[in-house]
Amino acid sequence: MTAFVHNAPAHYARALGGIVGREVLRFVHQRERFLSALVRPLLWLFVFAAGFRAALGIAITPPYETYIPYEVYIVPGLAGMVQLFNGMQSSLSMVYDREMGSMRMLLVSPLPRWFLLTAKLLAGTAVSILQVYAFLAVAWVYGVQAPPLGYVTVLPALVVSGLMLGALGMLLSSAIRQLENFAGVMNFVIFPTFFLSTALYPLWKMQEAGELLYVLCTVNPFSQAVELIRFALYLDVNLPALGWTVLALAVFLGGAVYGYNPARGFLARKAGGE
Repeated sequence: MTAFVHNAPAHYARALGGIVGREVLRFVHQRERFLSALVRPLLWLFVFAAGFRAALGIAITPPYETYIPYEVYIVPGLAGMVQLFNGMQSSLSMVYDREMGSMRMLLVSPLPRWFLLTAKLLAGTAVSILQVYAFLAVAWVYGVQAPPLGYVTVLPALVVSGLMLGALGMLLSSAIRQLENFAGVMNFVIFPTFFLSTALYPLWKMQEAGELLYVLCTVNPFSQAVELIRFALYLDVNLPALGWTVLALAVFLGGAVYGYNPARGFLARKAGGE
C-alpha cells in the first residue's frame, strides 16, 4: 500500500490510459456502432428535415442573427442526439461488463471508485466527440455549415454535454442489474429526453403548443446541453445552459458513484437478492 501511495500519480495515469484505450479499441473494432451512431442523425437531417422544411419556418432566434433553414437549426440537436445515444451505449457496455465480471474486478482495485467511474465516463465522452465531428463533417458536405471557428469553440461544449449525458447513462446502469432490463429502459429514457427538448423545435414553438410541453422542455437537461452546443457552434456562450448542464453532470455523476458503492449500490442489492 505504501508503494501504491508513493507512485499514486503513475497508477492513476496508467489506469486512465488503460480504461480510455480499452474503450477506444472497442469502438474501433465495432464499426457497426460507428455507422449506427451516424445513421440516426443523418436520417433526420436528410429525410425528416427536408419534409419539415416547408411546415416549420424558423424565425430569428439566438444565437442566429437571421432566418435560417430548418436543417441549420436541428444540426446542434442532432449532435446532442449522437452524444445521448453514445452515453446510453457506453452504459449498456458497463452492464455487460458487470454481468461478465470485469466491472467488478475494476471496482475492487485500490483506486478510488469515483476516479474509475470518471475515467470510464471520459472514455465514453471521447468516443462520442469523435462521432459528433464525423456527423458535423457530413453535414458540412451536405451544405449545413457553421462558422469555421465554431468547430473549435464547440469542443468544450461537447466535452461538458458528453460528460453529462454519459453520467446519466451511468446512473441508470448503476440501478439496473440485467442487460435485458437496461435495453428496455433505454427506450423509455432516450425518446422522451430527445423529443421533449429543443433539439427539434425552439422553445417558443413548444410554448405555442402548450404550457406543459414548454415547462418540460425547459427543465430537460438535454435541452440545456443542446443549447450549449448550439451557441458554442456559433461562437457564443450560453451561460445559463452551461450552469444547468454542469449541475446536472454533478448530480448524475454523484448518483452513479453512490449507486456503484458496494455497500449501498447494485452489489449490495444483488447480494441481498441472492
